[in-house]
Amino acid sequence: MMKARIIKNEDGYEAALMRIEQLMELQAPSDDELDDLELLSLLVEQYEDKAFPIDLPSPIAAIKFRMEQEGLTQANLVPYMGQKSRVSEVLAGKRQLSLAMIRKLHAELGIPAEVLLGSPGSKMLPESDIWPKFPVAEVLKKG
Repeated sequence: MMKARIIKNEDGYEAALMRIEQLMELQAPSDDELDDLELLSLLVEQYEDKAFPIDLPSPIAAIKFRMEQEGLTQANLVPYMGQKSRVSEVLAGKRQLSLAMIRKLHAELGIPAEVLLGSPGSKMLPESDIWPKFPVAEVLKKG
């Protein structure tokens, strides 16, 4: 049995993954084994967040991905971006997204604002790290 501890390197990561696999194969795990599985899963997630950070996609890639997911065409994006020619220019990278476009795409299509505002190569912030870095007071002052 592996003692749960903070994962600091690849060896610890591999050992934790092996133990998780063993625990998941049990037919009737005990409460202690289920607790071990939950704890190891959290430790692996924490290690992966630090060791393998996920880059944000470009705003255009995110829009195209959502279009593919929803079966949307460029014509379907006109309500969010304006004229059809503007949609084409944005998707071709010839025109930047405006703040109004970003707001509509976020609100209506659910594309994360941090993706639409970000630049390629930016790192995805873990959920708990987003709000402390968000300038709430400044946003409220500016209305």
